[in-house]
Amino acid sequence: MFVWTKLTASRSADTWEERFEGTPDATLVTTSFPGRKMVRLELYSEVQAPVKAAQKKYGGTVKKLKTQNWAAHASQTPPPVKVRDRFVICAAKTDADLAKARAKFPGREIIAVPADMAFGTGHHATTATVLRLLVDAAAERQKAGQKWSMADLGCGSGILAIAAEKLGATRIWGCDYDPAAVKISKENAERNDTPRTRFTQVDVLKWEPTQKWDIVAANIFFDVLEAAFPQLVRSVAPGGLLMLSGILKSQAKACLAAGKRAGFVLQKVVTKGKWVTALGTVKA
Repeated sequence: MFVWTKLTASRSADTWEERFEGTPDATLVTTSFPGRKMVRLELYSEVQAPVKAAQKKYGGTVKKLKTQNWAAHASQTPPPVKVRDRFVICAAKTDADLAKARAKFPGREIIAVPADMAFGTGHHATTATVLRLLVDAAAERQKAGQKWSMADLGCGSGILAIAAEKLGATRIWGCDYDPAAVKISKENAERNDTPRTRFTQVDVLKWEPTQKWDIVAANIFFDVLEAAFPQLVRSVAPGGLLMLSGILKSQAKACLAAGKRAGFVLQKVVTKGKWVTALGTVKA
């Protein structure tokens, strides 16, 4: 694993994300610091070419990382994230950390997701928005006395699937093409006492759904969404919901149009900063 690092003014963070949007084999992580006007840019890649190209064009530094050391390169422990009146997402790793979090946030259920190499600690606008939509959808089903199931496509850290089990889903499955993400999702499921949640390694672009779910969440890159819409639509049970995220505002029109052609029926769009999350159903 290789990483390119550069400090830059916080006001230009969106510009940098747009510059690296769609870079093959690379992921940009932007870290802000309370009280500072600078952000740290980190471009991660399994191959050296993208990070070397970034260094040649923009300066900065390049390092080779060992996979097991990713967590050590993470920024300071992120603050807890509140989700409606139901959850607090925190980076607790130990039983003692969990006890402290429960004492600090009585009345809310704690989901512990340590900052790690897999995407999805609940702090990113896309993850946070899908979590809120999930809480709302679960409340409606609980009010109606309905049992429901959930699939988390591109599970990252497993946070959405874990939340679904805690919200009462009776059948929960998550997948990711990255085996490291699947491994971390399983560890997080054990950490959060959600034994019914299953995770497997699946590439959604090659996936052929054999089951249907009442709620399907896909928080993945827009180009993957566009290519996988036929599978996504087929995976939603009659009357179910499809939650889409990971879409930049500049990508939303084309992405949602592709979804409409595949049978996605848009109900709601939530925009947070430069990110768009969409909620809808599918044609019968």
